[in-house]
Amino acid sequence: MKYIIAFIMCVMIIIPSISIAADSNTVATTSSTVTSSNTVTSSGTVTGTTTVDRTPSTAMAPNVIINNQDVCVTASSGAAQSAWFGLALGTSVRDKNCERLKLARSLFGMGMKVASVSLLCQDVRVFKAMEQAGTPCPINGKIGEAAKEEWAKDPTKRPDYEEYKALHEQKKVAVLDTHTGNTYQSDDPEWGDDEDF
Repeated sequence: MKYIIAFIMCVMIIIPSISIAADSNTVATTSSTVTSSNTVTSSGTVTGTTTVDRTPSTAMAPNVIINNQDVCVTASSGAAQSAWFGLALGTSVRDKNCERLKLARSLFGMGMKVASVSLLCQDVRVFKAMEQAGTPCPINGKIGEAAKEEWAKDPTKRPDYEEYKALHEQKKVAVLDTHTGNTYQSDDPEWGDDEDF
């Protein structure tokens, strides 16, 4: 949607508008009259000027009103006008982090502290902070060391699972690179050996 609006704005700015504030229109008339008995010829020229105002109307951005101040929505609007057409748009944007904070505050106010912390732990930053502080986020009704064990059993439920997975794969490669003892050797010939053929 942002690219469409940007494209329309560029088209309106780049294409020069062919709007003329006033046009002049001159009209000339010549007339002659001929009768059978008397010949009378008259001629005259009538000249007039007509002015046409072609000022384009102005596009007005819509007002997006949010009556309640305790909502997690932000409004924005904009308008653009050229000689040929005008465009006005308005929208509202929902802030999910704001909603999460308000819900957690409500749960905490009702005495549901574990549920409040669980809700905040959906944010990756909070999840990592809790883990680094040694107090893992609650999972499946478990807290403390029991929650830590539960997160270790099923890391796919972590909000930072992709980063967690990449980090643990890097650790496995580092451990294999530094490992020097008890390597497995097979007596089977390598596929590249051509001595038997």
